Amino acid sequence: MLTYLVRRVLIGCVTLFLISLLIYWLIRSMPGTPLTMDVAVQSADKRISEADLKRLNKIYGLDKPWYIAYFNWLDNLSFGDLGRSFAQKRPVATVIGERIGPTLLLSATSLFLTYLLSVPLGIWSTAKRGTVAERGVSTVLYMLYSLPSFVAALLLLILFYKNLEGTWFQLKPGMKSENYELLSDAEKVRDIAKHMILPVICFTYGSLAYFSRFVKSNMEEVVRQDYIRTAKAKGVGPVRILVHHAFRNTLIPFVTLIGLTLPAILGGSVVLEQIFNWPGMGLLFLESIYRRDYPVIMGLTLMFSTLTLLGQLLADILYAIVDPRVTYS
Repeated sequence: MLTYLVRRVLIGCVTLFLISLLIYWLIRSMPGTPLTMDVAVQSADKRISEADLKRLNKIYGLDKPWYIAYFNWLDNLSFGDLGRSFAQKRPVATVIGERIGPTLLLSATSLFLTYLLSVPLGIWSTAKRGTVAERGVSTVLYMLYSLPSFVAALLLLILFYKNLEGTWFQLKPGMKSENYELLSDAEKVRDIAKHMILPVICFTYGSLAYFSRFVKSNMEEVVRQDYIRTAKAKGVGPVRILVHHAFRNTLIPFVTLIGLTLPAILGGSVVLEQIFNWPGMGLLFLESIYRRDYPVIMGLTLMFSTLTLLGQLLADILYAIVDPRVTYS
C-alpha cells in the first residue's frame, strides 16, 4: 500500500505541474491584462497614460513572457506563497480563505442531505420496485435529474423572491440580510439559514436524484445474485437481505462516488452562486477570470486540481477498505 501511495503522489505532482502550466498559458493568452481590464472600466479623465501603464506592467511582471512568469510563480509557490491578488491587492491565500466558508456551508449541507436521503430512498425503491409508488418516485427523480439547476434557480427566485415579495415567505438572494449586523447571534443563524434554502435546494436535487437511482440500480443487480437467493431460501428476512447483504455490496461502487465528490465540497458552482449572489468560490473564480486576476485564478486552479487528485486517491483507498479482495501491494 505504501508503495502504491508514493507512486500515486509522484504521479499527482507531475499532473499538477502539467495542469498549472497549461492553465497559466491559457490565461496569459486571453485578451487583456489585469491592468487593461481596470483601465477599460475607468472614465476617460481618470485613465492612466501609456508610460504609466508600461511602468506598472514592469512592476507586476506582466512585461515578461508567460513561461518566465510561470516559473517565477512556481518558485514563489515552493515557499508557500500564492502571490497577491491584482484586483484586491491582498494575498491570494487570504482572498480564497474568505470564500471557502460560504461555499463549504452550501456544499457540505447539500452533500449531507444527498447522502442522508439517497441511501434510504434507493433501498426503498428496490424494496418497492414495480409498484405504483416506486414508479411515481422514479419518474419524479428522473425529471429532477433532467432539469438544469440554473433553470430551477431562476424559477425558484421568480416564485419566492418576486411573487412573494413583501411577505414573510420571501427568500432573497445573497448570504445575509441588510440588517445582519444588528441581529442577535441566534437571529444571525436563522437569517443565514433562510438565505441558504434556495441555493441548497438547487445544489441538492440533481445529485439526490442521481445517487438514489445509482443505489437502486446497483442493488437491483445485486439482489439477482445467487447468494441473495440462497439467503432467501434460508429464511432470512427481506429487510436484512436488502440492508445487510445487498446494500453492503452496493457500497463498493458507492464509495467511489463519495471520494470523487471531494472537489465539489469546495468547488462551488459558478452559475448558481452568480444567480443567488452567494459569495463563494464559484463566484470568486468568475470574478477573477473577468478581471484577469492571474494569481487568484492559479490559486483556485491549484486547489481544485489538488482536491480532484486527492478525491481519486481517496476513492481508491475506500474501495480497498470496503472490498477486502482489492489490494494495492
